[in-house]
Amino acid sequence: MSRSDRVRAVSTAGLTAAQLDRIRAVSPAGDLAQTGPSADEMRPALANAEVLLTHFRQTGFDPALAPALRWVQLTSASVEQLFAQPIIRSSVTFTNSSGIHAVPIGEYAIASLLAFRRHSRGLFRRQEARHWAPASEVYESLVAGELRGSTLGILGYGSIGREVARLGSCFGMRVLALKRDPAARRDPGWHPAGVGDPDGSIPELVFGPERLHEFLSRCDHVVLSCPLTPKTERIIDAAALGSMRESAYLVNVSRGQLVDEAALVRALRERRIAGAGLDVAALEPLSKSSELFDLDNVILTPHCSGVTPGYDDRATELFCENLRRYLAGEPLLNVVSRDNGY
Repeated sequence: MSRSDRVRAVSTAGLTAAQLDRIRAVSPAGDLAQTGPSADEMRPALANAEVLLTHFRQTGFDPALAPALRWVQLTSASVEQLFAQPIIRSSVTFTNSSGIHAVPIGEYAIASLLAFRRHSRGLFRRQEARHWAPASEVYESLVAGELRGSTLGILGYGSIGREVARLGSCFGMRVLALKRDPAARRDPGWHPAGVGDPDGSIPELVFGPERLHEFLSRCDHVVLSCPLTPKTERIIDAAALGSMRESAYLVNVSRGQLVDEAALVRALRERRIAGAGLDVAALEPLSKSSELFDLDNVILTPHCSGVTPGYDDRATELFCENLRRYLAGEPLLNVVSRDNGY
């Protein structure tokens, strides 16, 4: 049932005037204001806010400051820090921004696979040294691996994992997936048109968490794209790494805490797996003393896989759709489950 009263919405997302106008155009029933993200800036705006568009880092305020708050749209997909805030114990509905990162992070994951299999690190070093490798050197150490025909395993089949699967299938890769509920194939969340695998038809097999080691043993490439929860923390431990193929390459675009970092360093140093592409670390910023900086089978980036100029446009698009639904009394997309932790 549609609402007739005006809804006060507040944004701390730093959106442009054009993006704010796009939100205001959803309905005349919406009353949108934007404020800064600091606690002092937010406090007066929260007094009569019913809807809040913000990042999970700005959710640490006292819930008593926002007595009318009913819905928070997060500009992040990850919500683990939200569960340490007092507001999580309120009746407020939270929705995350799952889906807005699928394109850039999906492309990053495939780029990491290609960079590793095509020896990009070594080739770039040779370029900087003005060294043109002779044929003997090429055939000895620079023979490229091909993605086509290899097996891509995706641990966590949400919006990012589904876009990695779509791109991987375009390269002719066989796709396997592991998710909490293997029977739930369809994607219930938000996704841009033409992105991902909405009906879950790409993977040849979908495994449950209890079959983790079997899943890992079948993969040439493993991409971690699941949320961080108590059940997924250190899901890639020494035993899991031991079940992977020596030729396998691991990509983590989720959270560093999914991996036992010390066990990963040992596995990489001892060549028990072929390599790893890491956009995240267990503790960020990564210490300069970390051995991960030194290993020649690691591609390391500073948690930047999702950062693109299109981020806020997609966040705005998702919020507009959810605001339309909220005003119409329809179910919201990407509702955070307090039980599941995401």
